[in-house]
Amino acid sequence: MKILITGSNGLLGQKLLHKLRLDKNIDLHATSIGDNRVTVKEGYAYHSLDITNKQEVYDLIDKIKPNVILNTAAMTNVDECEIKRDECENLNINSVKYLVSASKDFNSHIIHISTDFIYDGKKGFYSEEDKANPLSFYGLSKLRSEDFLKSTDCKWTIIRTIVVYGVTEKPKKNNIILWAKKSLEEGKEISVVKDQFRAPTFAEDLADACIAAFKKKKYGIFNVSSEEIISIYDIVLRVAKFYNLNTGLIKKISTKDLNQRAVRPYKTGFVLNKAKELLNYSPHSIEESLIEITKQLKKI
Repeated sequence: MKILITGSNGLLGQKLLHKLRLDKNIDLHATSIGDNRVTVKEGYAYHSLDITNKQEVYDLIDKIKPNVILNTAAMTNVDECEIKRDECENLNINSVKYLVSASKDFNSHIIHISTDFIYDGKKGFYSEEDKANPLSFYGLSKLRSEDFLKSTDCKWTIIRTIVVYGVTEKPKKNNIILWAKKSLEEGKEISVVKDQFRAPTFAEDLADACIAAFKKKKYGIFNVSSEEIISIYDIVLRVAKFYNLNTGLIKKISTKDLNQRAVRPYKTGFVLNKAKELLNYSPHSIEESLIEITKQLKKI
């Protein structure tokens, strides 16, 4: 089986790469823009790819002829997406169109990552069938990429997720867990929003769901996150308590005080029944994931 990962330098991309590269039944190809930032080079081929360049996408897919495309590449900085809308559209929507068009002759199964930000956050615990109403251009771009996939006759799986966190090599950006841990260990006072509620997702759990989707040949939309909806403040508080760090350094702040360019949903979280039943999905708790993160941090 030939598998192509886009965005292999990112958090989810790296997790997928490490989980799949040891499988002797998989011919694995990893792509990202620029150099390969993963230390281990065995078990896969790396290709530098600008996924927004139509010709580059066509040429590489024609060369590899993948059975499965794991599309983890995206522009995810919500405020930047609001400002750089053309760039966001190219990376989050147009690139998906290129992947679908370039792979149609090979009947590739495209697994595409989406987001809770397609919702307005008025109710929380969204099911796969709930009506979308994005508040930001980022959310809109991901919804439009979903709608495009649904309109095609390719084999597709959309996996929606929430606040993905975990350990990467040579990260370009931090995630909420590692940022909080590092800041508090350095004795820095941090301000954390108290009135946004999420179900944060351990990257390993998300990777396992993606792999189950193609191995079990499950198509359609799946929600993948943790089971517990808590405030961003409480996420950080749990990190501090786990590592015995000074919780007094964590200051509560309201969304209105952040003055963020893009509007965020108030409360999301997912109903996970479909993923549990069809993908055998079983998410880690925050504390369980922190045990794994601690082990991983000791190795880098």
